[in-house]
Amino acid sequence: MSLLELFCHVDDFWQAFAPAFHRHLIETGQRQRRRSCSLSTSEVMTILIHFHQSHYRTFKAYYTEHVLLSLRAEFPGLVSYSRFVELMPSVLLPLCTYLDTCRGHCTGISFVDSTPLAVCHNRRIEQHRVFAGLAQRGKNSVGWFYGFKLHVVVNDCGELLACQITPGNVDDRKPLSQMAQHLFGKLIGDKGYLSKQVFERLFAQGIELLTPIKKNMKNRLVTLSDKWLLRKRAIIETIHDQLKNISQIEHSRHRSGANFLVNLVAGLLAYCHQPKKPSLHLVREPLALVCC
Repeated sequence: MSLLELFCHVDDFWQAFAPAFHRHLIETGQRQRRRSCSLSTSEVMTILIHFHQSHYRTFKAYYTEHVLLSLRAEFPGLVSYSRFVELMPSVLLPLCTYLDTCRGHCTGISFVDSTPLAVCHNRRIEQHRVFAGLAQRGKNSVGWFYGFKLHVVVNDCGELLACQITPGNVDDRKPLSQMAQHLFGKLIGDKGYLSKQVFERLFAQGIELLTPIKKNMKNRLVTLSDKWLLRKRAIIETIHDQLKNISQIEHSRHRSGANFLVNLVAGLLAYCHQPKKPSLHLVREPLALVCC
């Protein structure tokens, strides 16, 4: 998606969402007046999402070396880097709402997994202050980390269906029920989602949870199709790798919790607008009509 197409898509959303957003701010008393800014909300959102589509690893380098030098014609009201950082928290709620509109549709085959978002090196945990009281120590198959967990549900086409962020010490099964509210069919996860109670709760919602079994568990019969789906769980690992290494959703340079969330949501939006996503390329035949 080009920069112009991205801005048009974002601006169409903002024009429809802005009246309700401003009315909500007035009713809650969070904001009594709206000061004019040379950059519109749509432009701020577009720049944040476009950063994650670029090849820059830091937002400061992207803004000072690319936006300020090469995109002045596209954004005539550009502000300084420090001023733009101050504007970032103001678009957190619009970005979250926009992400909700960019979700894919459940196809009956979904994959769920979590990935750690470390906010600092383990040796600097005691000195870390930005996320004190929010981030927690967690452990995955690689080792210990300090930060948060990003829980993601995708369909077989690689489209994002649901996501949630929790502290690093939260069990993967805890947010699963909430993320699976609009799902149906089969939900494939790793061994971290093994639970009889979770399976029964999801089965009552019309969702069949498929997970591998542990070595000390008895073997069970599974269909060939289910066995094949369990082998395709790597699709969500590929998505996590793209989110971290292309969209740059994980780094240790955050200076506020709000800007951490803005960076994360903008990275997820950049993935949603990605033209080619990891997919199983399943062929779905149309239902045949039988006349009696």
